[in-house]
Amino acid sequence: MRVKIVERKKFMWDGIEYATEAEAKEAMLKYKSDGFEVIMEKEGDKFFVYTRRVAAQVVVEGTPPA
Repeated sequence: MRVKIVERKKFMWDGIEYATEAEAKEAMLKYKSDGFEVIMEKEGDKFFVYTRRVAAQVVVEGTPPA
């Protein structure tokens, strides 16, 4: 599993090696439209896309246990 830390934020690799920058950018646009933060990195002749999304706020109802 590939992980990148950028500005103290943890990004996870999407698991796909993109052959071209255009393919990686297309994937990035989709992730962004789904609410993810996205970064791209080139290693050799492959492009890698890393994503992160802040977890939704969890609301707990009821009285906490004693």
